Amino acid sequence: MSFINYAQREIILKIVYYGPGLCGKTTNIKHIYQGTNPDARGKLVNLETQQERTLFFDFLPLSLPEIRGFKTRLHLYSVPGQVFYSKSRRLIMKGADGVIFIADSQRARREANRISMEDLKENLDFHGYDIDKIPFVIQYNKRDLDSAMPVEELRQDLNPEETYPDYKACAIAPEGPGVFETLKSVVKQILRELKKTS
Repeated sequence: MSFINYAQREIILKIVYYGPGLCGKTTNIKHIYQGTNPDARGKLVNLETQQERTLFFDFLPLSLPEIRGFKTRLHLYSVPGQVFYSKSRRLIMKGADGVIFIADSQRARREANRISMEDLKENLDFHGYDIDKIPFVIQYNKRDLDSAMPVEELRQDLNPEETYPDYKACAIAPEGPGVFETLKSVVKQILRELKKTS
């Protein structure tokens, strides 16, 4: 599904950050943006309407190996988390090469995480994707909060068979533990899939 720009000799990978409202999707993307070489990144675009916000930026990770002589450029998107923006989320999911699900670790957000995961599965299905086949990673964000549930409980809700790689994170912390690890994990999966088809 990756897009190839022959003029620039780039393979463009689309990665979508998914999860309930206020779980940290935007914070993850902003942290990655700030930690990326300014010469290798595009502008951080905030597509904002009265009720929803979608963030986007693209960058060229200099650390990634070339594939068949092509550089790899990443396009990162966040979806609006509120349940009633299902059409927007579905539209943003189109053409995704990989998905990162950001779970809110707070116990009060447990049901919101479950609903968002079900919504993700429905939207993947709508586009003909299988959650067990598309590159997919789960991040348990907000691990610094006193109200954070144990990771075992979050796994029980979202990754009971431990099918998917998952990471603990605190995207708001200056060093952003877990943020780049999560992104690297999904990129590795996408590159593995690309090599199978090349």
